[in-house]
Amino acid sequence: MNLIARFAVLTISLILGTVSLAHEGSHHPQKEEKRAARVLGLIDFPTTTQSEEAQAAFIRGMLYMHLFEYDFAEAQFQRAREIDTDFVMAHWGGAMIHNHPIWDDQDPEKARAVLNELGASAAARAAKTTSQKEKDYLESLEILYGTGPKAGRDLDYMRYMEQMAQRYPDDHEVRLLYALSIMGTSAGVRDVPSYIESTALSQSVFYANREHPGAAHYLIHGVDDPVHAPLGLEAARALAVMAPDAGHSLHMTSHIFTALGMWDDVVKANIDAAQVSNSMAMERGKPPKHWGHYNFWLLYGLLQQGRVDDAKELLSDAYEETTAAGVVAEEPLLLDPDSSQVGSLVQMWARYMIETRGADAQVAEWRFNMGDAFDPNLNFHYVHGLLSAEPDTIAGHLAEFRSLRQQLHKEIMALPRQAPFDLLYLDRLTVIELQLAARHAQASGDTGKALTHAREASRFEGEMPYSFGPPFVDFPAAQMLGELLLENGNYEEAAAAFAEQLLRSRLKAEALVGLARAERGRGDTAAADYALALYEQVRVVGDSAALR
Repeated sequence: MNLIARFAVLTISLILGTVSLAHEGSHHPQKEEKRAARVLGLIDFPTTTQSEEAQAAFIRGMLYMHLFEYDFAEAQFQRAREIDTDFVMAHWGGAMIHNHPIWDDQDPEKARAVLNELGASAAARAAKTTSQKEKDYLESLEILYGTGPKAGRDLDYMRYMEQMAQRYPDDHEVRLLYALSIMGTSAGVRDVPSYIESTALSQSVFYANREHPGAAHYLIHGVDDPVHAPLGLEAARALAVMAPDAGHSLHMTSHIFTALGMWDDVVKANIDAAQVSNSMAMERGKPPKHWGHYNFWLLYGLLQQGRVDDAKELLSDAYEETTAAGVVAEEPLLLDPDSSQVGSLVQMWARYMIETRGADAQVAEWRFNMGDAFDPNLNFHYVHGLLSAEPDTIAGHLAEFRSLRQQLHKEIMALPRQAPFDLLYLDRLTVIELQLAARHAQASGDTGKALTHAREASRFEGEMPYSFGPPFVDFPAAQMLGELLLENGNYEEAAAAFAEQLLRSRLKAEALVGLARAERGRGDTAAADYALALYEQVRVVGDSAALR
């Protein structure tokens, strides 16, 4: 089956699947008498504490932890320990929140500090409970936060959780922690066999308890790529219903919606997530914000819908918020833009600029307090090099980009541990450097060289592990290749390139436009009309009439 036919089958399957699953997740009986004031789902996790109040706080902590709302989880576990100072599982939970396996992030020192409140040694801690299962839980943390490199500890912890899952085959919490530990061994970079194995475990719990937030959440993380995302649509619909009072749960649904190109759902999910997250932040004395993870995904969804004015308004709010605060990017090696206000702003600006092709001259002139932080500086040169028409200007940005990339590579390789995400980030920069070289060749009139670089960029990006969310390479390489081919009248190869891009990023608006033009150029009117019909479905505001 060729790429275009595969794309058509996937899209038809998506449409049918959306209809059949649209109401899933809302049919399960609500057990309000067992819920906390904030609706976060429903779990069963008995412990040995004799205090009902401490147990209730522990359950709230677990719900928050399953939803990655770690600050709120920490507060609840702390509350449980204040009520019952020898509450073993409240100490376990207070230590567990310092491990974030999906993000390859861990703070062993803080975790050990909580465990040491329970007892000064592993033996002393284990002596605080008569439950063998609770002793096993404590032992799992001795492994997770023990000595040696993180990768080895993650693997040993996963193996121990596998043994626990075998000892307690009917325990949903053990099974889910095992599922999460499997993904943790990949250190934040997708390994499909491991992710599918993890998904099967989470799915079994989800089918047994359709209101378990961890089951739905971890299931989504296991399949939030374009190939497997249909398997997570039911869980995404359910998660929004079972846990509407946590920002992260609402956002997580859009991991599936983005992978499937369901832009209306992406926008709604992240509007809701940002509102709830800002409300939760204000509870902790923090101001609301227009930058960060949820707002970036929201901006991308708006751009796919064609709501450029709304996207610009969001971006402008983020810019004014950051500028007014005088925030400067201070950590050179912080490569995750979600963790940096300036980095997040520049990420949003870059995506807006690329998706609109720099049409807004005022936004193009914005400047940022990037300091010597690699990520925003690299993105800045990427955008200006990509969108310039002047060979000398492109060459200047390419030279700056290449210098920064080489310096970053040197610094990462000098670290005691090369985080898998950092290595993946370097791969992203390789793709972008090829794109800038292609753009320079194109502007210089060397079409052959431009296509050679663009083909290599697309090939290289296609071999990278899929990163959930908006495309990791801001201007996806297969789409760029398709546009270059289209410009040069190579409609056959252009259609294949756009179809490939639509397998990598389903229903991406500009890729649909490119496919329609390529198919019309090669004389396949039916295929062109089909691509155009899909484009009209995803655009709230579009220019489809001009494509006919």
